[in-house]
Amino acid sequence: MRHGDAHRKFNMPTSQRRALFSNLTCALLTHEQIKITLPRAKELRTFADNMITFAKKGDLNSRRLALAFLRDEEVVAKLFSTLAERYKERNGGYTRVLRAGIRYGDAAQMAIVELVDRDVAAKGAKDLARVAAEKAAAEAAEKAAEEEVKKAEKKAEKKAEAKAEAKEEKPTAKKAKAPAKKTTKKAE
Repeated sequence: MRHGDAHRKFNMPTSQRRALFSNLTCALLTHEQIKITLPRAKELRTFADNMITFAKKGDLNSRRLALAFLRDEEVVAKLFSTLAERYKERNGGYTRVLRAGIRYGDAAQMAIVELVDRDVAAKGAKDLARVAAEKAAAEAAEKAAEEEVKKAEKKAEKKAEAKAEAKEEKPTAKKAKAPAKKTTKKAE
């Protein structure tokens, strides 16, 4: 009799499989919808549902178990605040697997895994926030560069004015010095 036959092995060692599903669960809880192969999607349901069940319990031990599996404090915070509140009245079945055709590279069956009653704005929200932050940083850098260019132009103008003033002052000094030199030459 074969015991412990509950999950697929995916032709990889246990540690790699555990890391794979930890990362997939983090991605699912962050974006609330991801696209992966069908067998992985079917296995992912159990891990995601277990994490949401931990969140609904809400005690310290459940939080520690979720953090040990997910290894991401932001995802655990979202899980225990937002998602636990959303699925408080639901008794299970927090995820949905939708078939999404085949992948052209290797003809693998693809599927979309999503949380039931998901927040549509959550998908790609991190990327949108990152892009907005990069755009703001680029604009700030551009403004700083413009300010430095203006400062450099002002310095150049001040130097030009100082040179112009110096040129105006120098001819009077040269006229006074020139006869003195001529007199010294005549004295020799």
